[in-house]
Amino acid sequence: METIYRAYKYRIYPAKDQEVLINKHIGCCRWLYNYALEKKTKAYKKDKTKLSRFDLSADLPNLKKKEETQWLKEVNSQSLQMSLKNMDEAFVRFFKEKKGFPKFKNKHYSRQSFSVPQNTKVDWDNKRVSIPKIKNIRFVVDRKTDGEVKSSTVSRTPTGKYFISILVDTGVKPPEKHIIKPKTSVGVDLGIKDFLITSNGEKVSNPKYLRNYLFKLKRLQRRASHKQKGSNNRKKRNLRVAKLHERIHNSRTDFLHKISSKLISENQTICLEDLNVKGMMKNHCLAQSISDCSWSKFNEFLEYKAEWNGVNIVRIGRFEPSSKMCSNCGHIKRDLTLKDRKWQCGSCHAKHDRDINAAKNILDFGLHRSNIIGAGRPKLKPLENTLSKRGSMKEETQRSLAFG
Repeated sequence: METIYRAYKYRIYPAKDQEVLINKHIGCCRWLYNYALEKKTKAYKKDKTKLSRFDLSADLPNLKKKEETQWLKEVNSQSLQMSLKNMDEAFVRFFKEKKGFPKFKNKHYSRQSFSVPQNTKVDWDNKRVSIPKIKNIRFVVDRKTDGEVKSSTVSRTPTGKYFISILVDTGVKPPEKHIIKPKTSVGVDLGIKDFLITSNGEKVSNPKYLRNYLFKLKRLQRRASHKQKGSNNRKKRNLRVAKLHERIHNSRTDFLHKISSKLISENQTICLEDLNVKGMMKNHCLAQSISDCSWSKFNEFLEYKAEWNGVNIVRIGRFEPSSKMCSNCGHIKRDLTLKDRKWQCGSCHAKHDRDINAAKNILDFGLHRSNIIGAGRPKLKPLENTLSKRGSMKEETQRSLAFG
């Protein structure tokens, strides 16, 4: 069984000469990525030639010998090779996973970075980190890593801050998954008004960080657009915009980490709906609100934290009638609309909160083995109890709807 890899991110404070070298690494890796992307694309368009990253790596020594590209010698060669590897992996994702054709990297892109695959050395006592070509960079230690340092990534934010992300092999094997028990399972329904609703009746309000700062953000963007392109005043205005974006991003990320950690620590099985976030973003009326929620990032946090703690992540089909189905008897209210937040079942006359009812149904569907799909599917383990009467009634209702 493979061990757990963890990444630790630290703020670094390079000196002036170190900052120049970091920026050279970023610029060279970006240029080489764009050069390889252009060469690979032209070769395929010309005579259907497929260049691998090894073919492109073989061209690297020739580039260093040319007079116009001799500056490639000033940076770590392994970082340049990692740039070629990243470009090749982007092509693989495009053909296999349909993730979109690789794009050229812009000099003014929001986040600039380069990878260091080997020889990252950390001096915890003196608070210094060293990478090839750049030694003894001062950094802030908020926590120490336990394990073997494998690689690192140095990045620069639009606000001019520098960070290093250190990948560590902890040497700890992931724990076995917990047995799925109804008593230690929870259903989670994600929403916009309330970010998260659980089957236990708990609601977590949506902080809406982007919406709260939207007026100020638009004002700063207007002021920046009125300045002359390329001027120092425009750069100053854009820096203010970047700082506000950074504040929104940091606040949202902190919120998502706290909520995901709370869910993982309190439950052994978490049932979620398999949402088509990309498809939902095409609705221009809700796209901004959905983007502000950052459901994809929240699911990403849940996935890796569940692996670290042996928690099961169970996903049900996105087309299951979780909101319109009565969690008490299984009756479906077909005329339920989005504006109806509370409704009463016409069969058993139970009163429901729409979101809490949906979370209860997600939990019940998740406990049925036949409804488990997608990422995070747990290994087959016996359920502690047999299906409840309510679950059996809902399954019977589903069959009657499917077969008439």
